[in-house]
Amino acid sequence: MASNPKRGTYCLVIHVKADSNIPIGKLDNIKFKKGYYVYVGSALNSLNSRIKRHLSNDKKIHWHVDYLLDSENSRILDVIYVENSKKLECMVAREHSVLGTGVKGFGCSDCKCDSHLFYFKEFELARNACNITYNKLNLEPKVLDNLKI
Repeated sequence: MASNPKRGTYCLVIHVKADSNIPIGKLDNIKFKKGYYVYVGSALNSLNSRIKRHLSNDKKIHWHVDYLLDSENSRILDVIYVENSKKLECMVAREHSVLGTGVKGFGCSDCKCDSHLFYFKEFELARNACNITYNKLNLEPKVLDNLKI
């Protein structure tokens, strides 16, 4: 990642290796199909810290995505992000909603979006959706190398 990116929007490409019922906080159990999911988030204080937290296995469960990532059936495969000082999370999520299938209510308890998590059957479809979305919004995406900050 570039030195000290302070703020930005990110997409986590998550693999769910088997059909799973996973308890997601107040959303209760959600049935996740085997496949790939893109979670859209933002960090307006420290992008590095937020992404590092998502990649960590040692964290307090707080956000919906934490419950998903805590499952033995899921793991992050890719992080695609943009550095910016604007809150673009909902715009990016709306663009993903056209390309993937949203998981109703996931990751959007603080906004009016239907979802911030989107299902794709194949990895390349999920990854390409991130790039298509960022490009459509005239943003320059970067990929986190080797999932290390």
